[in-house]
Amino acid sequence: MKRLLWLGIGLGVGVLVVRQVTKMAHAYTPQGIAESAQETAGGLVESVRSFVDDVRIAMAEREQEIHAAFAEGVLYDDQFAEERGYPLDGIDTQEGRR
Repeated sequence: MKRLLWLGIGLGVGVLVVRQVTKMAHAYTPQGIAESAQETAGGLVESVRSFVDDVRIAMAEREQEIHAAFAEGVLYDDQFAEERGYPLDGIDTQEGRR
């Protein structure tokens, strides 16, 4: 009876090992590599699409904020003006431009 039990366990483990080895071997065949690359490329394309959609939504929200500020007649604060070399008051003293 013990021998039959160990034979069954051995067969079960052997089947599992053979299935795993077959999956691993398929992963390194040209077809398996092509499938993997296709899945990766599909995921990359979806990530880029999602990023572009997020940027478009944020850009539209920011544009609405700017339009609302101009409609109210509020001078919109340019937080990066100093980094570009422009004074904060919006007047370029060297060129005399606004």
